[in-house]
Amino acid sequence: MRFGNGAWRMLDDVKPVWPGRIDALEKGNNEVVFHVSDRLEEARWATLEGHMFTVIISSPLEGVFRVRLVHYKGRIKKGPDFAVSEAALPLSVKETDETVEVVSGSVKLVVTRKPWSLSFRDAASGELITESPFKALGLMEKAGKGTFLREQLVLKPGEQIYGLGERFSAFTKLGQSVEMWNADCGTCSDKGYKDVPFFLSNRGWGVLVNDAGAVSFEIGTEQVERAQFSVPGEDFDWFFIYGGEPKGVLDKLGAISGRPALVPAWSFGLWLTTSFTTNYDEKTVTGFVDGMKERDIPLHVFHFDCFWMKGHHWSNFIWDNETFPDPVGMLKRMHDKGLKICVWINPYIGERSELFAEGMEKGYLLKRPNGDVYQRHMWQAGMGYVDFTNPGAVKWYQDKLRALLDMGVDCFKTDFGEEIPTEVAYFDGSDPVKMHNYYTYLYNKCVFHLLVEYRGETEACLFARSATATCQQFPVHWGGDCYGTYESMAESLRGGLSLTLSGFGYWSHDIGGFESMARPEVYKRWVAFGLMSSHSRLHGSTSYRVPWLYDEEAVDVVRYFTKLKCRLMPYLLDASGEAHAHNTPMMRAMLLEYPKDPACRTLDRQYMLGSSILASPVLDDKTAEYYLPAGKWVGLLDGRVLEGGKWYTEDYSFMALPLFVRENSIVLMGSNDTDVVYDWKKALTLQCGVLDGKTGFTASAGDGSGKSVARFELSQAGKTVTIKSLEGLSD
Repeated sequence: MRFGNGAWRMLDDVKPVWPGRIDALEKGNNEVVFHVSDRLEEARWATLEGHMFTVIISSPLEGVFRVRLVHYKGRIKKGPDFAVSEAALPLSVKETDETVEVVSGSVKLVVTRKPWSLSFRDAASGELITESPFKALGLMEKAGKGTFLREQLVLKPGEQIYGLGERFSAFTKLGQSVEMWNADCGTCSDKGYKDVPFFLSNRGWGVLVNDAGAVSFEIGTEQVERAQFSVPGEDFDWFFIYGGEPKGVLDKLGAISGRPALVPAWSFGLWLTTSFTTNYDEKTVTGFVDGMKERDIPLHVFHFDCFWMKGHHWSNFIWDNETFPDPVGMLKRMHDKGLKICVWINPYIGERSELFAEGMEKGYLLKRPNGDVYQRHMWQAGMGYVDFTNPGAVKWYQDKLRALLDMGVDCFKTDFGEEIPTEVAYFDGSDPVKMHNYYTYLYNKCVFHLLVEYRGETEACLFARSATATCQQFPVHWGGDCYGTYESMAESLRGGLSLTLSGFGYWSHDIGGFESMARPEVYKRWVAFGLMSSHSRLHGSTSYRVPWLYDEEAVDVVRYFTKLKCRLMPYLLDASGEAHAHNTPMMRAMLLEYPKDPACRTLDRQYMLGSSILASPVLDDKTAEYYLPAGKWVGLLDGRVLEGGKWYTEDYSFMALPLFVRENSIVLMGSNDTDVVYDWKKALTLQCGVLDGKTGFTASAGDGSGKSVARFELSQAGKTVTIKSLEGLSD
């Protein structure tokens, strides 16, 4: 939201109030409280009228400051609130006549007494990281819309900003106005399914706004050299996170707001779905599964989309008995083929569903303020919404899903959760505006915790569409409705990279595009991209996504890249462990691995898969364009060596894409090319990058538990390569 009108003036309907002078200071062991007047004058008359702000500074982690500001203390503060760390470390505080300095680890927060300003600096050198000058922080009274609290942080020349959830617009957020308001929007939109009020600077700092409501960001817009964020109301809560480099920021963000759960190894395999509105029954499904096997294409998960339930009855969690008369037997037959089973669900209950009357009677559905059940027809006729603030409703919903788990269902696609109304009253009295985005946290938490309870921590997995801050704890998330075009491939990748720069460890997308039937060329390119993503799903809307419906070469492409992913499992599991431990995503924007390379700061058509493999999806029928950072790179597929620090434009067949192993690194590969769950330690291949003859380094493989169970230490002297230690292999 904008408040200013150019460099000096405010908009006509905005009246600003600026914190001006520290009137008093209270120091505790774990926080510093500033009482800040809007009056710069110190005469006694200046104590009359005017505004007073209370600013509380604390530090949950070294290098992290929490800034809380309150204008009117008497306002009732309603939840929901993000479940963030409430820890507070002891602070070092130094006062001078002009400033108050607060130190946490390597970062020093300098507060000027008059006029009020904040600057974040390196504690040792005093070098400026960023600052909030006088009149950057302010209370904005906007006519007819109430009050807002606004903050601005200065961006240095060349500084880039990323994140803010899954955003399909330009990768770097400079010049963008972004509203935190989840929407069912498609990937061609500037809206998002997963709005996360966190942004990241390439200079190694970030901001998490601790507000579940309608946070607004103006990144280099209202003032082009500043990142602005604002919230409605009278209180403001945000974290300044310094990590030195972007990876360090994500690690600390995870410590504050939650780590991505480990996902089961089977989830990394190939998923195939019924698609959305296609006609299917057990014979159709079996034909797909058997067709994949006949063509030697490994398949690991089968997903039943909406019409496993009867139309107009979503969601009732009851198999359509006309289409699937023997669901228990069918699921067993599919398990016998080695498949895991996922089924589609959502939190909306159509009034023809058997659950509507039950939920209404027990008070488990969202109500209007007058007590009526809130209903609309946007997705299902007369549908209501489960009220996940009601513990009884949570258990009720889980019990319905538990019956499906008893049948043999392994996981759930938790669709929707974005279009949540605000004209409602929640069971626990939550603010309905803040619940608009936060609803998805409660929805996915409800389902994920059931899976943990039923299947165990190492087997719980969702395929979720909506999210907000802290939802990274309930993976996996996928990118929503895209079209079968190269443009949609590119926008999907931008969304995924933005999400994974917001603290999320895993991400997927609909291979081939959800809407429309892609040309065979687009489908084949998307297959290579999809199978070099953390999670891989063939899914569509009105048509099936099995490869033989495109052409015979598509069958070869799906087979080849699925088998490659199976062999990469030791490497992928290790990368998954890193995502779980440090919020370092499996699919990494180039700047995460190369933060000092200016060329990597804006790259949004390629990424690192784990720490060692560079992947660049081909967004053209013929030609690929990609950048290799400095060093020598080895082609994972063809073994050729290319010099880095430059761009390449090359033609690629559909059986290939730019996949390169970085210098001084190893990709550990297994020998099984049909399964994703296997004992890879029996035969392990070391795919080496070029060694520079000077650097010793380690490589590791994961076991799915978050641990690295095979470690290698390599060094080189001349033409001799030495493996110093070898652990974790059976023979």
